[in-house]
Amino acid sequence: MSDAISHQTAIIYAMVLVSASDAKMTDSELLTIGDVITHFPVFRDFPRDRLMIVAEECAAILVDPEGLDAVLGLIEEGLPDKLRETAYAAAVEVAAADEVVNQEELRVLERLRHRLGIERLFAGAIERSARARHMIL
Repeated sequence: MSDAISHQTAIIYAMVLVSASDAKMTDSELLTIGDVITHFPVFRDFPRDRLMIVAEECAAILVDPEGLDAVLGLIEEGLPDKLRETAYAAAVEVAAADEVVNQEELRVLERLRHRLGIERLFAGAIERSARARHMIL
């Protein structure tokens, strides 16, 4: 039996990881996590009442000095190849949610991208798409 987390949990961990990267989870980031859970087809059968439990599990791991690497490892193990770009896209949505992506978020996104093996060109397209969706006048 594997200790790997589910693909849905892995995607939630990716979003929480980015949100918590600057030590504050904003309301817009939390709302975006909820929107992703509601609208991404990969979460169609995910019980929404589990979202806070999964997010708190991730946050508890991140408290440890080695928490970032531990969570990245869990995300990598829990995702099949076909969902790696989906997880990265969900994480980018959270980073873009408050319209300013700070250095900590950028650093975590870069580590996530490398860990998941997302090609730079694909990552750039995902990032540009999120930026366009979150643009305001």
